[in-house]
Amino acid sequence: MADTVGDFLLQRMNAWGVQRVFGYPGDGINGIMGAFGRQDAIDFIQVRHEEMAAFMATAHAKFTGEVGVCVATSGPGAIHLLNGLYDAKLDHQPVVAIVGQQKRASIGGDYQQEVDLVSLFKDVAHEYVHMATDAAQVRHLVDRAFRIAKEQRTVTCIIFPNDVQELDAVPKPPREHGTVHSGIGALTRSHVPPLDALQQAASILNAGKKVAILAGAGALHATDELIEVAELLGAGIAKALLGKAAVPDDLPFVTGSIGLLGTKPSHDMMNDCDTLLMVGSNFPYSEFLPKEGQARGVQIDIDARRASVRYPMEFNLIGDAKATLRALIPLLERKADRTWQDEIREGVERWWRVLEGRAMNDAHPINPQRVFWELSPRLPENCIVAVDSGSVANWYARDVKMRRGMMTSVSGGLSTMGCAVPYAIAAKFALPERPVVALVGDGAMQMNGINGLITVAKYWRQWGNGKLVIMVLNNQDLNLVTWEERAMGGTPKYEASQTMPDFPYAAYAELLGLKGIRVDTPEGVAAGWEAALASDRPCVLEMVTDPNVPPLPPDVSPKQAKAYFAALLKGDPDALAIVKASIKETWEAWFPPKK
Repeated sequence: MADTVGDFLLQRMNAWGVQRVFGYPGDGINGIMGAFGRQDAIDFIQVRHEEMAAFMATAHAKFTGEVGVCVATSGPGAIHLLNGLYDAKLDHQPVVAIVGQQKRASIGGDYQQEVDLVSLFKDVAHEYVHMATDAAQVRHLVDRAFRIAKEQRTVTCIIFPNDVQELDAVPKPPREHGTVHSGIGALTRSHVPPLDALQQAASILNAGKKVAILAGAGALHATDELIEVAELLGAGIAKALLGKAAVPDDLPFVTGSIGLLGTKPSHDMMNDCDTLLMVGSNFPYSEFLPKEGQARGVQIDIDARRASVRYPMEFNLIGDAKATLRALIPLLERKADRTWQDEIREGVERWWRVLEGRAMNDAHPINPQRVFWELSPRLPENCIVAVDSGSVANWYARDVKMRRGMMTSVSGGLSTMGCAVPYAIAAKFALPERPVVALVGDGAMQMNGINGLITVAKYWRQWGNGKLVIMVLNNQDLNLVTWEERAMGGTPKYEASQTMPDFPYAAYAELLGLKGIRVDTPEGVAAGWEAALASDRPCVLEMVTDPNVPPLPPDVSPKQAKAYFAALLKGDPDALAIVKASIKETWEAWFPPKK
């Protein structure tokens, strides 16, 4: 029986299936923290910063499909949650934030740490954000927050003044006018469009001679269906970054990533197709999709609000990707002509040779592409890969081959730095038996990854195994932004903002009782990965890489080339090294290694 509102809150969350909450204590949530100490059904995971708690809740949702939960104190603690919560919101992940507030009597009195939290969270948690002012509210506040987060795949927030947390619990509100009696009940909804809609979509796809498929995060659970559709239609499959694990990269008609971080086969397929099937994707960059009017379009999405936003689709199917594709497949006609798919296969085979050649080019000291190329064949079965924003995302998107059964994620919609280490930690808590690899740049590592290592050191023995590798690209440069300055702004590298201080990442890991490996020669890359992946405890693998290897887009536009060379002519400090590296990259594209 719950004694206080804090006790009842935890009991009700546990009834919703919550087993773990990520957070940081403070006097604004003393009543809730006291309740944690009086129960053992929900684990409290202490992070180093509230932003990390929100990232971990987001990753928990991404890797398990369950609602992630984070908790923070009033005022500054609540504010710190926001970046991680926006990551959840923009990637459509169900997360509930529990935050404290000052006593009810002080609200509106300009009290210390008093922040208008309802207004603060109104954007990120606009589907549901409310403050508890009476113990009888708590049941329906919790029930609605979890139900809406789960059904809408979004962020919700409940605010608890600290005196409310200590009130006597009211598990069952009185049966009287003005009270709300909510329940936990299972959620069901129709996930398959009607037959006539499926038939209209099938007629468009059957008429296409050059079908391109774009798979996103909404299709991660529809691997078999995507493959079957591609084989029936003689299509190729490109993947948005969040959908990289939707289909394996070892299939010959899978063209890989799309966009600035994408591949040439994906770029060519979108430019030449006559029909586009977009499944579970909100990929934002229209310049990498077919030109308007070039292709007929069919889109499958669970949310009608995202239909025909990225491309003017001829027909939209609103439903679950897996169920909708499964219902669509019997209506599709197998194409006898495989010319289009054969062209895609040839382009994909050639592209992998281009990437191998680029990865093996000399650099000073290590070519970053080689780090990712050597990782691919060594990725453990059933692993989880967490990727940060920055140049690491470029190399991961192109060079890492995902195999069936693997999971991976990035900060997609928000593209925030600093997510990979907390993502990896959350993955080990949720699925401790699976090996986890985090791919991080030195900018993100210095932003909050270093502090995340303290959390790893605190908890890793609870996971049952230490199979966690955090790879840091140490190039002493905020590399992606540096390249964006050159290619988009036409300005040379501004060293005051772009040069990072050096830091002994591997040595620091050793200080914490973890394993640290530092690699600064190309010959050491493969052995470094093997040693890190074989470690019996979490390992920081520090790769000292060359910042001057250009992350070239799949097709360099005249505008980009002009800006790029303008930056070099204006006195970029690394101009000569950049020119040499660019020549090598271009050469491999023209003359890839033989089969």
